[in-house]
Amino acid sequence: MAQIQANGINIEYDTFGDRDARPLLLVMGLGAQMTRWRPEFCEQLADRGHYVIRFDNRDVGLSRRFDEAGMPDMAQIFLARQSGAPVAAPYLLSDMADDAVGVLDALQIERAHVCGASMGGMIVQTMAIHHPGRLRSMVSIMSTTGNPDLPPATPEAMGALMTPPGTTLDEVLERAVAVQRIIGSPGYPDHPERIRERARADHARAFYPVGVARQMAAIAASGNRKPALASVTTPTLVIHGKDDTLVPLAGGIDTHGAIPGASLAVFDGMGHDLPEPLWDEIVGLITELTTRNH
Repeated sequence: MAQIQANGINIEYDTFGDRDARPLLLVMGLGAQMTRWRPEFCEQLADRGHYVIRFDNRDVGLSRRFDEAGMPDMAQIFLARQSGAPVAAPYLLSDMADDAVGVLDALQIERAHVCGASMGGMIVQTMAIHHPGRLRSMVSIMSTTGNPDLPPATPEAMGALMTPPGTTLDEVLERAVAVQRIIGSPGYPDHPERIRERARADHARAFYPVGVARQMAAIAASGNRKPALASVTTPTLVIHGKDDTLVPLAGGIDTHGAIPGASLAVFDGMGHDLPEPLWDEIVGLITELTTRNH
């Protein structure tokens, strides 16, 4: 792992595979470090002909933290969003999309395939809107358009997301298990001890929950991408779980319908994560898209 200057800030990143292979930039979701793109998943992609790049978004992991921006007033943000009033945030998804393009600039990659999960899907959609010339193809996984008419997360999933992060390591680990139980894949349940192991590694690497609030504010303030997605010409694959309680399947269907020519893959039993038993099929779908659009 290493740091680069991207869009004027420090970004932590690493890579897998041959530098001359098809470049594939992976963009992770809300509050999640790049390590949530598990190394074994990245290696599978590299084995299928990709030069895989993953990075920490701003305000998470080892990338630039925006301490000077302070803690957003999330109650005020939710009220403003519900009333249709403008939402103020320290930065927007477009800034995070510029960060991702900055990673490509720093690595001297003119055009890349991009793949985003959850908030990362929102970021790559924003890249396709504002930086279409930099994308060869796009994969949007368990994400949505920002369309306010779509069904929200279930109350249980939203409650899990808003649960305090914990102050001790034990609290952090048990929260991870509890959240996974609610938003994870019911068809492919993960063992609690594996969840704790990953959460322990994340905590040791970086623990910065205040950044999550600013990222949430960025999502809320960035509004509805659906009208702009109608002009996207980037070849697009949308992947979603049928049993996603945090970003319901309607979000994936809306994304698919908004982008001309997009394809859609829906997985039974998949929630708001990337269960290992589905990796082969997901990697295969991504590889088909990148091979066709190389």
